[in-house]
Amino acid sequence: MASVPSPSESATNRVRLVGPYGWEPLLVSAAIFFAMGFVTWLNGPLISFVRVAFSLDDVSAFFIPLVFYVSYLVFSIPASLVARRLGLKTGLAASILLSALGVATFGQFITWRIYGGALAGLLLLGAGLSLMQVVINPLVSLLGPPTHAAKRIAIMGISNKFAGMLAPVALAMLVMRDIGTVAQRAQAADPATREAILNGFVQAIYWPYLGMAALLVGLAALVWMSPLPQIEAPPLPSLSGQMRERLLKPHLVFGVFVLFLYVGVEVMAADAIGTYGRGFGLPLDQTKFFTSLTLAAMLAGYVAGFVIVPRFVSQERYMAFSCLAGMLLTVLAFLAHGYVSVLFVALLGFANAMIMPTIFPIAIRGAGRATSLASALLIMAYSGGAIIPQFYVLLKPYVGFQAMFALLVLPSYAAIFLYARIYGRIGLDKK
Repeated sequence: MASVPSPSESATNRVRLVGPYGWEPLLVSAAIFFAMGFVTWLNGPLISFVRVAFSLDDVSAFFIPLVFYVSYLVFSIPASLVARRLGLKTGLAASILLSALGVATFGQFITWRIYGGALAGLLLLGAGLSLMQVVINPLVSLLGPPTHAAKRIAIMGISNKFAGMLAPVALAMLVMRDIGTVAQRAQAADPATREAILNGFVQAIYWPYLGMAALLVGLAALVWMSPLPQIEAPPLPSLSGQMRERLLKPHLVFGVFVLFLYVGVEVMAADAIGTYGRGFGLPLDQTKFFTSLTLAAMLAGYVAGFVIVPRFVSQERYMAFSCLAGMLLTVLAFLAHGYVSVLFVALLGFANAMIMPTIFPIAIRGAGRATSLASALLIMAYSGGAIIPQFYVLLKPYVGFQAMFALLVLPSYAAIFLYARIYGRIGLDKK
């Protein structure tokens, strides 16, 4: 029978989890991650929405994740400079306001049916989220001991993925209720009637997106008025010999590479799952909800990780197990058909949940004064969510949508597994 921890042991565990700053920074961070999750995980159903609204092919519709995630590549270093100038509290508030501007811009241009303008709104949103990530991720990682870093990030993940689970359902119910019928009517109509049908269809997105922008402005005000300390962000160091040596540490270099692969896999499982389901001929009125299935699985994975790590297994070993589970589920998805195959893809969310929360702390171990630049490089790796899904939609007509999914996802899991095995323990020794 397991022993019950004494009050002093429980207090020690709480200190390890939240560190000397207490719960306030963690709770504020969780609220921000909720907002980030809500606006980020709309991308999956938005792919289907813009495909119908603008009569796009898969490649053009996947500009949604392409533009959104490439913004991390473009803005991460500038975001680090802004964070350094503004400080933590002001930087967070500014990032949320910029995200609100991006959300409002996207909704307005969608309503006008100007696809390029809508993509520009996503770019603004990505710029705001880049600034958030630059500030939040290292903060959460360093709030306490490295052994509990994945657990702290798991709390952020629970908040993020809970919002992500709700967001596609909300969009589907408020904006995409009749998307299947609209698509059929538009396809059968003459050009003038098609334009009238689609112009009416896109109007439903305006007020929900304006409402989200208003809520983000309110969150920015909440952050500004919160007791969060005005901590100065660490400066981006000059690339001196010592700094270059720290940035060229193998566990950071390969951490950037495997994080690029991981975000690509995460977007494949969450945002591309609707397109994957359409490959089986499943109706749009059902595929619009599939992103929520993946996010529900991710939420369950974060809860499991929060309970298990590090009490029963280290975060590094748990990540290795997660990769093995992801490879098994990918093979089963390839061998299955229809709804069963889609279910295995959605279950990848469970396997994915604790991978990024473990890669990030391993990669920045030992970075010292280069931590801010190392964090910016890792956030730039989020651009994997732009590149890997594009390979999928470009190549799936030639090799099949199931085979292409497996060809991209399996090697990615294998690379992350090797990273966990090779650098997980080494990272602990290189403080």
